[in-house]
Amino acid sequence: MKVLHIITGLDAGGAEQQLRLLLRHLPPEYDCDVVALTNPGAVAAGLRADGVRVAELGMRGNRDLAALPALVRLIRRGRYDLVHCHLYRACVYGRIAARLAGVRAVVATEHSLLDDVIEGRPITPGIRALYLATERLGRCTVAVSQAVADRLVDWGVPAHRVRVIPNGVEVRRYQQPAPVRAATRQAVRAELGLPQDAFVVGGVGRLVPGKRFDVLIDALGQMGPAWLLLVGDGSARAELEWQARAAGLADRVVLTGERADVPELLTAMDVLAAPSTGETFGLSLLEALAAGLPVRWSSGPALAELPAGAAPGARLTIAQPGYYAAELEALRTGRSAARVLAQPEAVRHYDTARLALGVAELYRQTGRRPVPPLSAPEENHARR
Repeated sequence: MKVLHIITGLDAGGAEQQLRLLLRHLPPEYDCDVVALTNPGAVAAGLRADGVRVAELGMRGNRDLAALPALVRLIRRGRYDLVHCHLYRACVYGRIAARLAGVRAVVATEHSLLDDVIEGRPITPGIRALYLATERLGRCTVAVSQAVADRLVDWGVPAHRVRVIPNGVEVRRYQQPAPVRAATRQAVRAELGLPQDAFVVGGVGRLVPGKRFDVLIDALGQMGPAWLLLVGDGSARAELEWQARAAGLADRVVLTGERADVPELLTAMDVLAAPSTGETFGLSLLEALAAGLPVRWSSGPALAELPAGAAPGARLTIAQPGYYAAELEALRTGRSAARVLAQPEAVRHYDTARLALGVAELYRQTGRRPVPPLSAPEENHARR
């Protein structure tokens, strides 16, 4: 089966990285190409390094309607059997283009939908109406968590058209023999200027207000000797740097910017802290657990939707500086140096190699006929 993935852009981000992981693990009978409507970046280069064909449409903005006929021509030339869309703009334009090109097997993945925000943009009546109108042109919408699925249904997407296939973690990427991990930890700390014996609190994600990394800087000021390592970039970076300077903590806060070597950077941390209260999945929580770290978190369907005990190293924490300071200080004073936790059941549950098989089955169903309604067991799971 020949599949075209249409995505808004390919700069470093969660949805973009998830697409790359999916293509690595789909069965070989799926011949996949990718087209980015705009902003090809680090992930485009990574996909090409993996051997994936990547096209760039050069779209100038959400209202660049000239992109639509160009996308239709690209789909027709490629003779694709199925089109899979990712992110809002690609879902709107991709579904329309696929149908105009004669492709009826169209699916989409909704990566980030909150009550009032979709992929970081406020939800207006126009955005919602356009989303729902074009959603009907596809056969199925994949939600990355049950929370996202429930919001789609609340919006008006029929429940039988929604499938939950969560994001995944490339589990083997985080498994290192103890001597290799120790050497990596030492090298990364040396590169970043972190003392080898320091207690390091880590945060991973876009530096935007919604991630609430400001809570961690305030918490750092209420703790004993500790460092804060933030991996990512975004609009709040300058404000976070100012906050650290104002608190007299600039020499103990390290911001790496956007990095592709997150598994290696996690080895330099002693705990991952995630004070965001508005996550639609929570991939960084799983990455940290896969790397053997304890996790303190405030929002994340990835863990919230699992049975109790699936992630014993993770602890739900109120997103306020005092609560995080208390939790992190307890870990700091009670830690064994560079202690590595075993990968919990939560990590194995979200192994990308397993989840990609679910996407492959969805492709098989969609390519043959409309996706059937939920079976009774799936309905029961959805209600939970």
